[in-house]
Amino acid sequence: MGSNPSNLELYFLAMRHSSAGTEERKGFIESNERLEYLGDAVLSMVIAEFLFTKFPLKDEGFLTEIRSRIVNRESLNNLARTIGLSELIQYNGIQNTKSQSFKSIYGNALEALIGAVFLDKGHKFCRTFILKKLIIPHFDITHVINNDNNFKSKIIEWSQKENKNVSFRVVEIDSDKHYKRFEASVVLDKKTIKKGYGLTKKKAEQDAAEKSCELLKIK
Repeated sequence: MGSNPSNLELYFLAMRHSSAGTEERKGFIESNERLEYLGDAVLSMVIAEFLFTKFPLKDEGFLTEIRSRIVNRESLNNLARTIGLSELIQYNGIQNTKSQSFKSIYGNALEALIGAVFLDKGHKFCRTFILKKLIIPHFDITHVINNDNNFKSKIIEWSQKENKNVSFRVVEIDSDKHYKRFEASVVLDKKTIKKGYGLTKKKAEQDAAEKSCELLKIK
């Protein structure tokens, strides 16, 4: 986009997974988690505006659903791999794909990168970066609309067909003034079957629902 980074340290930090965070500052290990929090919010806002403009006759439910399909964990993980972030992430130890920390490592790094671009270059540049370098080249919006990855809806529909009682419980964890993380549980007939995590309640619920769909083999 014709611009060089002004603060390289931000981009190095964006690629530093919590397992490799070694610089202790004011009681915590510095990693890309704070940038991930910021990038998550910026990405959601930019995509919300993009969809709002692109689909002027669609209601809030449609816009929310399509945005969630673009920013879900699997989608962001795949996009991060596509643009090569998997080769840049710093982490310690062997990746355990069953660990929540590592399962979202690529998508989290992508959100952290967006946070770094936002801080380094500002809103206008970051918005252009997201749309022209990430969304438009790598997402076919028509395909996104026709491809239903709303795992929460899937498991609710399945439970109704199977005459099962399903509910979602969400609690806030790892919270401070600047950072929130949520844990969601899928409860089937009063038994917790899977838990999921995310920086928003909706992301945590989708994560838990996706894991539950895998367990129950719901397609």
